Amino acid sequence: MAEELTPEQEKAKKDALAAAARIREASGKADDEDTHVSKSATPDHPFMADPNPGSHVKHVIGVVSGKGGVGKSFVTGALANALRKKGHSVGILDADITGPSIPKMYGVHGPSYATEEGAYPVESAEGMKIMSINLLLDDDTQPVVWRGPVIANTVKQFWTDIIWGDLDYLLVDMPPGTGDVPLTVFQSLPIDGIVIVTSPQELVSMIVKKAYNMAEMMKVPVLGVVENYSYVECPHCGEHISVFGESHIDETAAELGIDVLAKLPMKADFAAACDAGNCESLDSAPFAKAVEKLEKI
Repeated sequence: MAEELTPEQEKAKKDALAAAARIREASGKADDEDTHVSKSATPDHPFMADPNPGSHVKHVIGVVSGKGGVGKSFVTGALANALRKKGHSVGILDADITGPSIPKMYGVHGPSYATEEGAYPVESAEGMKIMSINLLLDDDTQPVVWRGPVIANTVKQFWTDIIWGDLDYLLVDMPPGTGDVPLTVFQSLPIDGIVIVTSPQELVSMIVKKAYNMAEMMKVPVLGVVENYSYVECPHCGEHISVFGESHIDETAAELGIDVLAKLPMKADFAAACDAGNCESLDSAPFAKAVEKLEKI
């Protein structure tokens, strides 16, 4: 039996769904139909979009990967948690519209509260601000069957229409690859740098270089690379077992002149915490170097 909502909850749900409808409607318009002149645009960045007037974000960091299945969303959340534990105000923009997983990891649910000025991100138990398409849908199991340009414009509106408030860092969890969404984010948001996520397979060099080369083309700094699923630690002797083969990330990073920010093990505890919506409880120590790097921006 469905839980009955209070009148206040019903109004919040109605407002959030109306905001989602506005985002979908605006996202369906072609870029050349948009007559708004951005104050943030410059000759070097002609497509830069203005943030919502209620947003004051100091740094925007993209988290990218050249392919799927490397645990990019987990790395996004873990890095965001590490920054927050250092006393920074942090938000996550879930740009993976067709495969959003951030709300599940944090145990948050929609609908997002909205007003005429825009929609507000949902806050986790520890104060992480999160916006994801699942927080604007009436049913979070509803598939998002949209074409690339519509998805890309929706992500853009997560910057222009969402009231983020005061943030030290906004992390953008991008879908894998080098398609419409990463291109839109690089062109429309003031990205200070990206973190590349990969895994220790033989094709790591190609994966990392695809993401690196796209960032170079878009003149976006590469802050470093995180290797996920790096090893399994034997619970009895502590030996590191390379399930996916020996890592080559150090050689690839040295070739490109970028830092290896972390090598993360495969741990059942990680998956269990994320499945339970409790990713904020995980140890942030492995991200000390990454946090230090971001704090120097």
